[in-house]
Amino acid sequence: MEIHVLVVDDELSMREFLAILLDREGYTVDQAASAEEALACLERKTYDLVISDVKMPGLDGITLLGRIKEMTPDTAVLLMTAFSTAEQAVEAMRLGAYDYIAKPFKVEEVKILARNALEKRDLKRENLRLRQEVQERYSFSGLIGKSKKMREVYSLIEKVAPSTANVLILGESGTGKELVARAIHYNSQRKGKPFVAVNCGAIPETLMESEFFGHKKGAFTGAVGDRAGLFEQAEGGTLFLDEIGEVPLQLQAKLLRAIQEKEFRRVGGTLDQKADVRLVAASNRDLEEQVKEGSFREDLFYRLNVVQVKMPPLRERGDDIPILVEHFYKKYVQPPYSDRIITQGALKLLMSYGFPGNVRELENLVERCSVLGNREISEECLPPQLHAGKRPECGAVTECELPEEGMDLEAYLDGIEKRILLQALERSGGVKKKAAELLKLTFRSFRYRLAKFGMDEE
Repeated sequence: MEIHVLVVDDELSMREFLAILLDREGYTVDQAASAEEALACLERKTYDLVISDVKMPGLDGITLLGRIKEMTPDTAVLLMTAFSTAEQAVEAMRLGAYDYIAKPFKVEEVKILARNALEKRDLKRENLRLRQEVQERYSFSGLIGKSKKMREVYSLIEKVAPSTANVLILGESGTGKELVARAIHYNSQRKGKPFVAVNCGAIPETLMESEFFGHKKGAFTGAVGDRAGLFEQAEGGTLFLDEIGEVPLQLQAKLLRAIQEKEFRRVGGTLDQKADVRLVAASNRDLEEQVKEGSFREDLFYRLNVVQVKMPPLRERGDDIPILVEHFYKKYVQPPYSDRIITQGALKLLMSYGFPGNVRELENLVERCSVLGNREISEECLPPQLHAGKRPECGAVTECELPEEGMDLEAYLDGIEKRILLQALERSGGVKKKAAELLKLTFRSFRYRLAKFGMDEE
């Protein structure tokens, strides 16, 4: 990639000297005898670096610097002068010059300053690109949908993101709760700090306190060194606790203290540490019901539930299905795209399906069609359960066979539960994590139920 440099100086000997020097360094060099001539060059061409004298007839180098930054802010600028003053140097840096070179200068000095100025320019461009990428990925573009319920979610995110309030996100598995948490973080003043996400249901209970707060060396068997916990890792940023309802009751008190007092103590430690962390929690369970049952602290619930965001299931936002299909199609299918992304028959099947796995299940279906080699999503590439329609949920008296008189009710209910577990495993192809999601259970709860019936063998 060519690097274009413009040398501006009213002295021909200086221009030619710098042009030869920079040409040997591999740069493509143009020359200008005045600031006015340099501006004309800049209107025709974009330069990566401009090296300009300060004192010239007509417009001086300081004025030229200001005009360059107005025209092409990314262009790096080095100024040269034999009559440097502290005031000039300060003004040059304020206007955006990379550095100020005093004449006479050494050849190596010019080489190093030119190289460093270009590296700094490239670094700024890369940082800008990454920030834009993050914004595109984690702003509202990460949440797909134009339905009324999704517009309500966007509106709530816009209001709550700039604040420091704790947020509780409720919704079924696969509805996009983590996307909401990320959108809140990346639209807040904490977006330059860490976003740390953890699924509480995936952490063994014996290790959860250490995961949250860290530990000191020797605190327990296997603690071979000090380790920072999630609160320390998220310092200054946002900590997203997914499946918060899985946190054991005895640990909830310590979590509450960390949220209220903004301080915590490592396992095995003796000193409290400050924690500037914003909490965003999520659950697919009814936390208020857990409070009534006594498995979730009421004070912790109210501390987390400052602002509540409810994610609608996909079956309640059917208008978004065509938009989501197009989004996932372009994610998994390589260009050139088919003129018709989905057939009318396939779209009709998707619109009439209940989607127990929500948006995540829809994404999997689109990926399935792309893996099967289809350039368009057709009825043939969709799995059997869509052709059969939504399966009825056992719950109404007319849908479930009632126990016979004198039958052991507990054994009868166990039988129903076992059949449901087997059906979920069958539908998920034996993938336990996916089966748990279909039943809207945490993986730990699903494994417990399997073990109850001796079905948890690997």
